[in-house]
Amino acid sequence: MTDRPPAGATIDATVRTDIDNAVLCWLATLGRDGLPNVTPKEIFSSHGDDRIVIADIASANSVANIRANPGVCVSFIDVFRQRGFKIKGMATIVPPDSDDFPVLGAALLRMAGDAFPIRHVIAIRVDRVERILAPSYHLFPERTEAERMEDAYAAYGVRPVG
Repeated sequence: MTDRPPAGATIDATVRTDIDNAVLCWLATLGRDGLPNVTPKEIFSSHGDDRIVIADIASANSVANIRANPGVCVSFIDVFRQRGFKIKGMATIVPPDSDDFPVLGAALLRMAGDAFPIRHVIAIRVDRVERILAPSYHLFPERTEAERMEDAYAAYGVRPVG
């Protein structure tokens, strides 16, 4: 596996792995006042090789911002491997009465279960994918993934289960 960004603007297996290992993503939108707004989202997934989908559970500001300006950035990291991706693209708001909602929202609905009502699906068509790496990748390139993970476990005071 490489630590270089994938070629083109697609979600490949490397990006999917980091999505699956991330607990949160951060969605950046632009407010009507011209100021950026960044909010964490916990229910998100890839959809095919060209979209990220995010559940709108309590995202009224993000939804309003996207309706006014659909350009967004989503970032996520695997905190233990200390790497992830930044994805830029154009977002659309998919309401529950849309024919696309059950298709685009299928993975989100499974993740949310009965715990969280999903008001909309925020569907982001990927324009650009960029790798995010912790500074330690540049400062200590000789470290292995296992060493990085051990350092993160120690820093966060956790151990993997199993």
